[in-house]
This record gives sequence, C-alpha cells and structure tokens, in this order.
Amino acid sequence: MHFADRREAGRRLARELAPLRGENLVVLGLPRGGVPVAAEVATALGAPLDVAVVRKLGLPAQPELAMGAIAEDDARVLNDEVVAGGGVDDERLAEVESTQRAELDRRAAAYRGERPRISVRGRTVVVVDDGIATGATARAACRSVRARGAARVVLAVPVAPADWARRIGDAADELVCPEVADDFLAVGQFYRDFAQTTDEEVVELLRRGGTRGVTIPAGGVSLPGELTLPAEARGVVVFAHGSGSGRHSPRNVFVAEALAQAGLGTLLFDLLTEEEAADQANAFDIGLLAGRLAHATDWVRDHGAPHDGLRVGYFGASTGAAAALWAAADPASPVGAVVSRGGRPDLADRRLAEVRCPTLLVVGGNDERVLELNREAEQSLFCPHRLAVVPGASHLFTEPGTLSEVTALARDWFLEHLGRAP
Repeated sequence: MHFADRREAGRRLARELAPLRGENLVVLGLPRGGVPVAAEVATALGAPLDVAVVRKLGLPAQPELAMGAIAEDDARVLNDEVVAGGGVDDERLAEVESTQRAELDRRAAAYRGERPRISVRGRTVVVVDDGIATGATARAACRSVRARGAARVVLAVPVAPADWARRIGDAADELVCPEVADDFLAVGQFYRDFAQTTDEEVVELLRRGGTRGVTIPAGGVSLPGELTLPAEARGVVVFAHGSGSGRHSPRNVFVAEALAQAGLGTLLFDLLTEEEAADQANAFDIGLLAGRLAHATDWVRDHGAPHDGLRVGYFGASTGAAAALWAAADPASPVGAVVSRGGRPDLADRRLAEVRCPTLLVVGGNDERVLELNREAEQSLFCPHRLAVVPGASHLFTEPGTLSEVTALARDWFLEHLGRAP
C-alpha cells in the first residue's frame, strides 16, 4: 500500500480507529510529520488535537543514528546497544540530552503558543506518527503520556516494519497499523508525497484545533455536524447548504477551511435527516430550514465554552442562503453577519425586510437569473448590505479562482463584523 500524502494516510488510519469514536479521547501527533496524520484522525474521531513533542538523541559521531529519544515530562528511552557501541559515557549522554531538551522545550512553546497542553488524565490517548522506523520517539511519547495519567495509550501509525510490536514493547496498551511491511526500508517509501512538514504547518493545524463530530438536537430530530473551534476564535460561522447537498459539500468545506485558517470557528451540519432529504419538497421548505439553523445557533452558543461572547454568522448557499436570511430576520436572532453564495434571497420573501445584521450577497457574473433575483432582493434589504459580483463565475463557482474569490470576500466580511482573533 502506498499513500498519496500524510492526509490520505491519516484518513486511512482513522478508519482503523473508528471503534474508538465516542470514547473520552485525545489525539496527539508527533511533530512534525505525525501532526498532519493526527489532524485527520482527530477530525474523524471528533477528538481534540495536541502534540507530543519528542526529540531524537543522536549518536555524537553519527547524529542521524538514534541512540534514544526524549519527550515532555522528562520521559526518556535509550537503545543500550547503540549507546555502548558508540562508546558514549554518561557525561556525553547528558550533554546530548541537555541540548535536545532545550530544543524540545523551544518547540513545545512554539507549537502551542499560550495554549496549555490538553489534559490526558483518565482519558484514552491516541499517539500518532506518520510511520515507525526505530520506534524510539514513539516509545518516548507513549511513556510521557502514561506519566501524565492517561487511562489507556493507543499508538497508531499508517505504516511500520513487521517487527514493530517488538520495538514498541509495553510502551502502549494497543498498537494500530493498517500497513505492516516485511520489506521496510524507510517511512518515506510508502508515500508518494513525503515533503517535510514545516513548523508553520504544525502551528496552523494546532491552531485550528481539530474538527470534532457533533450532533445537533433540532426539534425532535438529531442532525450530524462537524465543529471547528480555534482556541482564539471570536466568532463561529454556521453553514447552510443548498438543496441536494449536505455538510460534506466540497465548496462549503473549501470555504470553511479558509475561515478556520483566519481564526474563525465553523459549523457544517446537515439541515435535514436522510429520510427528510429523500423528499425534495423539504429542501425548499425555507421555514423548516430556518428553524434548523436557529437550533444550531442556540447549540453552538451553548457549547462554545470557554469562548465567552462568541458571535455567530451564517454562510448560506442557494436555498440555504434563503434559510439563513429567514433565520437572521428573527428579532431574537443573535446572528451578527450573513454571507449568501449564489443564494435565492427571493425565497425568504417578506422576511428580507426584517433582516438587521450586515449581509453580503455574492453572485457569479454568468449566473444571470440568480443575479437578477439578488438585485431585486437588494430593494427589500434595509440592513447594511452589499452585492458582490464575481466576473466569469457560474452558479456553482466551478471556474478557476472564482471560489477562492468568494472565500476571500466571505472571510473579510465575517472578520469585519464578527471580530478578528487576538
């Protein structure tokens, strides 16, 4: 088996770990290459993401050869055979460890910033790397986690040599690996793209905080969703998809990822259950969809701790945009901004005149009928609003660069009206 990149490997690994979903989990990635893998696992399992910072202890005469590894909380593992074979005495070993310990502390501070480590006490901890070679760093990470009070330690990697269980020993309670290879030479041989992960990428993945699966109770039904809430978020954008779509809409996911990178929280969820979606009429029941948005808004405000004062915005597409405007028109709505992408504001009917929050209408220049409907809707809007036309774009913004332009417009609108992260 070969993986396209670390993200694909993470998704494959997540399928192996699916039985853990619903447990009290924490996912820890080993920087740097293990973090993109861990981010996919955290997303799939609905678990928080953190790093397990480790450093290899290289043999003084051959730094690329590991004689051991260290992790946070003073955890250390040594390969006694390599230490003895290299003629490394206690004093020289202490010097190497001191140097690497300083670098470990520096990286931990750089990766997390002011965010505290996620507590692992009493929880199931999934330690993730992009592969196992010697196993020294993984063992050190597992020992560190156990020292911090983890109830159960699961070491999970996409690929490892056939004897990896022997190399890890009793450092973990469970080992998970979808690809165990007899002809193992190096981790990179199993990836088509094995480009080095940068510190900046690690910081960005941690800042996004991982995406967790959630369930939104909405008037007698339960709707699945995915919540991303960066630690410093001042606002969260709730997405309302169009007819025939759902929380996995590739266009909405594209926009949501960009908003998360800008420090905004996002909630993608299904407006209808599978049974309801089978009846096309429900996709055009704007009152029903608006009610679902209102339930999701209440839920996200209740579950946004410790984000006190978290502001909410709506990003609606097609019929979802009509639902967003309908819901925002409620006098009790806390919504601070709305963005409509290729929306049908006409379906919100008389509710348009009652919208009070700043509203951005984005329409493709080649989407003539919908553009006409949005221009007509402008006449009914008495809130601060703007109509932005993306030249050369059709209704779904499939033309090169057009969805990126929509994303930039939405990002700037929400940052202006919901507040930027500190």
